[in-house]
Amino acid sequence: MTEGSSQPPPLSKHADGTALSWAPFLTAPVEPIPGCIKQRDEEFLVEELPRYEPCGEGEHIYLFVEKRGLSTSGLIRVVSDHFKVNHRDIGYAGMKDKNAITRQVISVHMPGRRPEDFPMLQHDRVGVLWADLHTNKLRRGHLLGNRFSVWIRETDARRVADAHRILQFLSARGMPNFYGHQRFGTRRRNHELGRLYLQREFEALLDLLLGPDPNMPNLNRVAREAYARGDYAGAREAMPAAQRTEIAALRALEKGRNPADAVQAVAQMQRVFWVTAWQSAIFNRVLARRLSEHAESEDPGSALTMLRPGDIAFKHDNHAMFRVDDATAADPETPERIKRREISPTGPMFGIRTMLCDGKSAEVEREEFEKEGVPMEALERVVKTLGESVAGTRRPLRTLVTDPEVEGGVDENGHFIRCAFDLPAGSFATMLVRELLKSDRIECRQSLSFDPSAEAIDETEDTDG
Repeated sequence: MTEGSSQPPPLSKHADGTALSWAPFLTAPVEPIPGCIKQRDEEFLVEELPRYEPCGEGEHIYLFVEKRGLSTSGLIRVVSDHFKVNHRDIGYAGMKDKNAITRQVISVHMPGRRPEDFPMLQHDRVGVLWADLHTNKLRRGHLLGNRFSVWIRETDARRVADAHRILQFLSARGMPNFYGHQRFGTRRRNHELGRLYLQREFEALLDLLLGPDPNMPNLNRVAREAYARGDYAGAREAMPAAQRTEIAALRALEKGRNPADAVQAVAQMQRVFWVTAWQSAIFNRVLARRLSEHAESEDPGSALTMLRPGDIAFKHDNHAMFRVDDATAADPETPERIKRREISPTGPMFGIRTMLCDGKSAEVEREEFEKEGVPMEALERVVKTLGESVAGTRRPLRTLVTDPEVEGGVDENGHFIRCAFDLPAGSFATMLVRELLKSDRIECRQSLSFDPSAEAIDETEDTDG
């Protein structure tokens, strides 16, 4: 790939299995805006847009909480400790960024109790904005979307007009619905852990999870070198306390458990993350290939605004899906529905419940799945182990950007461009920023330059945006 080109390298040579390193940009004609995000927690704001309001009665206490510099997993531990309940009694609609200020609703199953029966939750990173009662547990996906407000720093505020141009284009056409790097962990390897889990290659999985990483040699170096020597007790003692996944596996190995049992000792939520990351990586590659087909055309965005026979389309109003036959593809109303942002093509989240498309799209999806070497029986087995959350589905290749706002200026911290917008549940704000900066290195606090003296990082934390 020539320097400065937006075209991907040959697909057989891509180095990043998540596909983000070679996916083309929809807004390539607009020059990259310099800068980075997440320089400070307060400069990446997320607020859930709820699907419904609590009714004021029921067995579940609903809390609207604001957290700062804390993962959703960390928030659940704080709430679990405060109410003295199991984490399974806590519900949430979506994962939220750790390096941010985020507002979201969580539910706590407390039959016969009311919010006023408990003392105020006191925590330096968590505040409760309101509390109420409702009849059901909050579940993943029980939200309309999220409102984001993102500051770009180390930039030129005079480029605000270009930022406005990009957001207006994405708002009118939609943007590629890639899973962001958050889905793949600090080392960008959660999808590999998922593949090894599905293949039951438990020893290789533990080596990847616990062993030295040549790409991040300073990441928990002492602990990882101890693991490589077979000193599981030493590895556990040297592993930072925040690395709960690694410590759980090391404790099992220290007790003489076999690799399969050591992997089973990892919390189910983390193993679900690995499998969904694997599904997400295939989806990203399918989407990147579809974009690449149109990368040299005058309208590269047409990859997201075209349905061909055999595709499975997504209806944005009710999330229903339907198969596109020859008549539907040829119907003049179909492109009009796409233009009105009513329907979009989809890609696979592979599992036993995934609807399979036909034709050219099916060939691409089958090729990307077969590269993984995962047998179909593994997809059946993992549902029995981890539940329906990994059973598979389809996801729109295009996500809708609404209510965009852009401003630029200079303050005590220098130049900034602030972009605000709404995204549906499950879409990633960082993928919109990727279009602005035309880069996959968008965070000021780069996780790949890990400081071993800093607070430990949560490799398995996920986010829905």
